Amino acid sequence: MPSSTDRTVQIPADGATLEGTLDVPPGAAGLVVFAHGSGSSRHSPRNNYVAEVVRERGVGTLLFDLLTEREDRDRRNRFDVPLLTDRLAAVTEWVWTQDGSLSVGFFGSSTGAGAALRAAARFGSDVDAVVSRGGRVDMAAGALPEVTAPTLFIVGDADTEVLALNRRAYERLTCRRSLHVVAGAGHLFEAEDELREVATVAADWFEESLR
Repeated sequence: MPSSTDRTVQIPADGATLEGTLDVPPGAAGLVVFAHGSGSSRHSPRNNYVAEVVRERGVGTLLFDLLTEREDRDRRNRFDVPLLTDRLAAVTEWVWTQDGSLSVGFFGSSTGAGAALRAAARFGSDVDAVVSRGGRVDMAAGALPEVTAPTLFIVGDADTEVLALNRRAYERLTCRRSLHVVAGAGHLFEAEDELREVATVAADWFEESLR
């Protein structure tokens, strides 16, 4: 896969064409595929900030839209985790057709985290890392024990319901795992220092796991 800076790509997936933004630093050994939460897109400012920090570690990023504009108008699609999982899987397979030498990790936010964990379980050892930010990891349900990739959950301690869901899901993981709780943070990690902490610990995880 050639090096790129903010290159727009079109990815075929299950009869749809998904828009993505690909950025692979020269010499990158790995690529993080981002799965955003419901109502968001590849333009998510939080995910783009995390992606920037990840690239500073020499790891590539791919942010893409899980749904087409038409599909996104139906709110039910935003919570259709099996559909989102299939889309993430199709995009991952597209990545491998571009460059099969890259290690691949997933970064999932909110509902996208459920899709990331399901896809990681589907691909097994072919996926090398998973990070969830404020993730609805409960949506991965029975797939959790099948995840083999090193997995990091990042949750704000003020996001009490999601934190409880993450703690329960964490106990069902059998892979190498870590739960990082950001003090004072809510679901959106709105403060600059909170988002910086998310980006730093996520980048640490990917740098270690993908290289």
